[in-house]
Amino acid sequence: MFKNILVPTDASESAHRALMMALEIAKEFGSQIVLLHVVYTPEALGYTLSSGISVPQEEISIYGREALTAALAGIDAGNVPLNKKLIPGHPGIVILEEIESGQMDLVVMGNRGYGSIAGSLLGSVSQRVLSKAKCPVMIVK
Repeated sequence: MFKNILVPTDASESAHRALMMALEIAKEFGSQIVLLHVVYTPEALGYTLSSGISVPQEEISIYGREALTAALAGIDAGNVPLNKKLIPGHPGIVILEEIESGQMDLVVMGNRGYGSIAGSLLGSVSQRVLSKAKCPVMIVK
């Protein structure tokens, strides 16, 4: 039923609970999990850095790899195939694109993450994915 399960993560507690739930589902259905971390880029946030200032993509990606490592810390995936993906951009947009391009059958995600912007954006990524995804979405509290 659920061959491919997408689990977006920012290594928050909510994302950790979502991954644990996705692993249970994957074990039940023989699914594979795609663990996705989206690295914010200045362009994704709608602005550019001042002239003369640049942050190499490799430096930005270091934080993304650390988030994926932290998301898996202390977790035993057992026999569940788990693929890690690190993609730059805006989380809501990238997650929806990954659903389409990766032919995901289910998305399991936390309702609130740390993200790089607090306040009014908390929970907005999960809300956007829930309203626009073309597959079932499970929001884990």
